[in-house]
Amino acid sequence: MRKLGLVAAATLTLLGTTAYAKTTIVYAGRVITDASKPAQGPSTVTITDDRITSIAPGRTEAPAGAEIVDLGDKTLLPGLIDLHVHLTGDPGDDYRAAAVDPNEWGVVVGAKNAGITLRAGFTTVREAGSAQYTAYSLRRGTANGFIEGPRIVAAGPSLSIIGGHGDVTGFREDIHAVLDEGYTCTGAVECAEKVRKASRAGADVIKITATGGVLSQQARGLEGHFTSPELQSIADTAHSLGLKVMAHAHGAGGITSSAAAGIDSIEHGTFADDATLKVMKAKGTYLVPTLMAFEGIRERLGKGIYTPTVENKVRMTLGDVGKAVTRAKALGVPIAFGTDAGVFEHGRNGGEFALLVKYGLTPREALASATTVAATLLSMDKEIGRIAPGMSADMIAVTGDPLTDVTVLEKVDWVMARGRIAH
Repeated sequence: MRKLGLVAAATLTLLGTTAYAKTTIVYAGRVITDASKPAQGPSTVTITDDRITSIAPGRTEAPAGAEIVDLGDKTLLPGLIDLHVHLTGDPGDDYRAAAVDPNEWGVVVGAKNAGITLRAGFTTVREAGSAQYTAYSLRRGTANGFIEGPRIVAAGPSLSIIGGHGDVTGFREDIHAVLDEGYTCTGAVECAEKVRKASRAGADVIKITATGGVLSQQARGLEGHFTSPELQSIADTAHSLGLKVMAHAHGAGGITSSAAAGIDSIEHGTFADDATLKVMKAKGTYLVPTLMAFEGIRERLGKGIYTPTVENKVRMTLGDVGKAVTRAKALGVPIAFGTDAGVFEHGRNGGEFALLVKYGLTPREALASATTVAATLLSMDKEIGRIAPGMSADMIAVTGDPLTDVTVLEKVDWVMARGRIAH
């Protein structure tokens, strides 16, 4: 009798789960299921809870009790992916805020920016560097639906060399010691240790600053920081833990060393030349150009926002921005979408599409960079990046056709992330 009772209870539980499944029906005038395929005409997409369950031509009848979303003649397409954001910061923040604001403030700022980013059409983002637990808290908050925002793949603090880009710089040494997050490393053994520390803390991806950077207070150029043995140790350790590595890198030498070591993606890649890009191609390394970052920086030059150290470095880069994209396409290096939002205002992420097209991508390739290509880099191509049965219900709607005019992606009319409609 006890066994029968348990079976009955389990059956009721299953029935209860089925009874409370939520069905949403979305009608759209045009559907792009995959950036590599032609758009479909009027279609009906069915979502059960957080999963796409079917796509049918025309306007099929909705089942009783379903929520209906009628998008009229709008274009429905997969939710967009930005592989390089900093949700916990805003543009123009004074670097000295690191000594004033508590880490908890980053969660508050991040909650604001997560909502803005989602409503801009980005249903998945890769958080490319934050304080120890701020991005992890946001990741949990958006996953649970407590905070409106995208799916977050979070790096946490970046690994850097002592005194390099990513380390705390610009203060007295005693202040550095207090602000240090504990992720600088010297030598292959210590670098492996810091990768393991990041993994233990909850990192989804390892972020390193492989070269000097534009917005930090160290004035030693934009070339390589880590040694080749250190880079190899970082890549090997991360991969042994099932984690990929993203490397902030501007100078060609630092990019080449990073790619040769097996780093998975190069962020920015400003001065990548043909020789460097051939190494990236051979190793399967992705380029994430972050062209919008330089738009945001350009807008702030000469306004007293940046220190003279930073302004000098900015002027070193602006003449070369975008050239690596043109070269990368010609050489067959995969180009994935990332913006560095936080260097410019969150919500303007869609401006990256027009810049990618300006430097040589077709509109279809630009859209793929933020959907199928980005999903593949994240090893999430069975979850996001397409509209297909079984995929996460991450979709957006726009007015117009992004396969001919990518600027329509700068104004998104409707967003669904993990089956939840953004408001």
